[in-house]
Amino acid sequence: MKNFKYLDNTAILTLDVKKCSGCSRCIKVCPHSVLTISNMVAHIVNPNSCMECGACVKNCPENALFTNPDDGCGCAAYIISSWIAKLKGKPSRCGC
Repeated sequence: MKNFKYLDNTAILTLDVKKCSGCSRCIKVCPHSVLTISNMVAHIVNPNSCMECGACVKNCPENALFTNPDDGCGCAAYIISSWIAKLKGKPSRCGC
């Protein structure tokens, strides 16, 4: 899904480059090539491709990456579970 694009200017993924060790786990788990490694540090290069699935965040041993569905548009799983919960009249849960 090299040319995947989610929503323009909505991703809330943030990266603290000072914490990044350059391990590249985020690169390996990101399904949409949002990040790259340059000069031994990760960089967000395709923010509009980020669907905020949280894979990079959960796999970062340095806690250098952050996304929170309560701060913005949220991950796809959270959005979908919210729609389903609303239809069923139940509280939404994601597990992100």
